[in-house]
Amino acid sequence: MTTIASAPALSLHAVRGRRKYLTPSERLRFIGAARISRPEVETLCLVLAWTGCRITEALNLRHADLDQEGGIISIHCLKKRRPGIVREVPVPAAVMGALERVHGRRPSDTRLWPMGRTTAWRHIKAVMRDAEIGASAASPKGLRHGFGVHAVRSGVPLNLLQRWLGHSDIATTSIYADVMGPEEREIAARMW
Repeated sequence: MTTIASAPALSLHAVRGRRKYLTPSERLRFIGAARISRPEVETLCLVLAWTGCRITEALNLRHADLDQEGGIISIHCLKKRRPGIVREVPVPAAVMGALERVHGRRPSDTRLWPMGRTTAWRHIKAVMRDAEIGASAASPKGLRHGFGVHAVRSGVPLNLLQRWLGHSDIATTSIYADVMGPEEREIAARMW
């Protein structure tokens, strides 16, 4: 079993110290830029930002994976070795509303975004540019990490975040708790 101390390769910073995640203000700018994109791009961006799913997991989503009434998106785990492993992630009503508005009611097996990974990646990068987000955080993975950081800063317990992100080991999820933010600074300020 991997422990937190024995997992030094897991980091939210690149070798030269650059962040691999979106800050809260970058995340808000990304969501704002997504809202003025093409409707299909907007919903893809919103799902990535509010679920923390991988880009391929998002592209595999079908209408049957949306629970409009419950406000839940069922994501088929990409990294699990067995098929049929699904994680349910709650999302804001505005995200479900946008999905309903843009994609409507279609057959349950219809993919939400019938595009390839490369095309989707280009759309995400364009929205990142529009939001003036650069460096190593400007990627779908940066959105995933930004979701994790946002969840921890919002007080989501690590075991729940672990489930939402589909991590098999809590040590992987614990990297999001290591990010210095306003809470850590506030605690440190008590010593000054």
